[in-house]
Formats: sequence, C-alpha cells, structure tokens
Amino acid sequence: MPEGDTVYQAARRLDQALTGRTVERTDFRVPAYATIDLAGQPVHSVGSRGKHLLMRIGDQVVHSHLKMEGEWRVYRPGQRWTRPGFQARAVVQVPGAVAVGFDLGVLEVFPASEEADRMAYLGPDLLGPDWDAAEAIARIASRPDVPIAVALGEQRNLAGLGNVYVNEACFLRGIRPDRATGTVDVPPLVDVARRMIVANRDRIARTTTGNDRRGERLWVYGRGGEPCRRCGTTIEHGRLGRNDVELRDTWWCPSCQA
Repeated sequence: MPEGDTVYQAARRLDQALTGRTVERTDFRVPAYATIDLAGQPVHSVGSRGKHLLMRIGDQVVHSHLKMEGEWRVYRPGQRWTRPGFQARAVVQVPGAVAVGFDLGVLEVFPASEEADRMAYLGPDLLGPDWDAAEAIARIASRPDVPIAVALGEQRNLAGLGNVYVNEACFLRGIRPDRATGTVDVPPLVDVARRMIVANRDRIARTTTGNDRRGERLWVYGRGGEPCRRCGTTIEHGRLGRNDVELRDTWWCPSCQA
C-alpha cells in the first residue's frame, strides 16, 4: 500500500541515483507528454510531498502519484527490467542509472515555477521539513461532522496518511473510525499518526505493533474477523468515505474502540 512513507523511500532512492547527474534520455509513455525530451538537463533533486513524488529536472518537474499499483524502480543501464515494459509510464536515464516508473496513477510534466501552486492544496506533510501539527489539527477540526477516518485520510488536512495508518492510529487511540471528528481529541491522534509514519520511514517492512514478524505487524488493518491482538474480541469491518464513490475499508475492535 503506497502511503507517505513508501513515497518518501522511493524519492530517496531516486534522489541518490539521479541527483547531480545529467539526463541522457527520457521516455514519457503518456500521450500528453510523449513529445517532451529532457535529455541534457541536470537533475536538481527528487523529493516527496505526502504521497506525491517530484523529480526536478532542469526547469521542469516530473510529478507522479503511485495510487494503488504504481512504483519506481532503478536499474543499471542495459539491465533487464523486472516488470513488463508495457507497464512502464516513465523512463529517466542518467549515467549509471535508469529510473522506470511502472503503473503510475498520475504522471505529468510541468514548469518548476508552477510546483508551489500545484501542491498548495495539500495539508502539512507529515514527513516534510515544514510539518505543522497545529495547522493539520485546525484543518481536521474545521469539519466536525466528518467521520474521523475520513478526516485523517483527507490529504488537504495533512499529507501522507493512507488507509493503513488511518485505521491503525484510530485503534491506538481507542477511537472508532466512524466517530464524528467533533467528538474526538484530535491532537493526540495526529501525534500518534505522525510518530508511526516517522518510525516507519526508514523501515523495509512497515509495522505499527512494533513486531517485525510477518502477519503480526498491524493491529487491525486488513484483519476483519480475526481476534484483536490486545483483547481477543473479533475485529469488525466496514466502509467509510466522503461519498458513496470514495468508500474505503475500515477495521476496528468493538471493545478497544468502544
């Protein structure tokens, strides 16, 4: 599940492979950008903003969002790709490395001068240097009738949390995901969410329980019908969203999250 920590790690790998080098070849396999050629341009940096990945090349930004299936992989020139070529949406080659974006949910190229405006709608970045807890809390609290799980996952409130962290944070604070935001003590919830994602930004396998063993890394996410790790009560499952089109799965313990 690509959440903020996954994108943070991807950006760091790409930054290490590309930054400071001159582009030899680009191939954007999206009709709107297929004619763009950034060969000869320097790679200034690669960074993340919540779930968004931003590759800054020359005076352009290559912006991608992984959505559910996307990922970036780095290869040596001439190395065989480990995913089918028809899944590739972007190729950026520099001396010594080829970055390939597969099944990217969003891919666009725009002038660097537009980056700030295009990303302005996002809330404070949980893994960014400009993290502002007070601003994130204020944005969440501004809509007290919204279910807390929906508010936490809204990228306009705070950028980086996906469904895994939303469900796990609610469990750790003993809050049902469908509770109205106005009835929730928001600051401690935001604090635990940030502590979880920061703790995982350098980990290979995400864990919220502190246990690295496979199958024991999460408290409630994806565990409907299984016993709660804390009290043994059967984990329940439901769906929540801003509307009927954007429903997301939720899980909770009816005892620990009364």
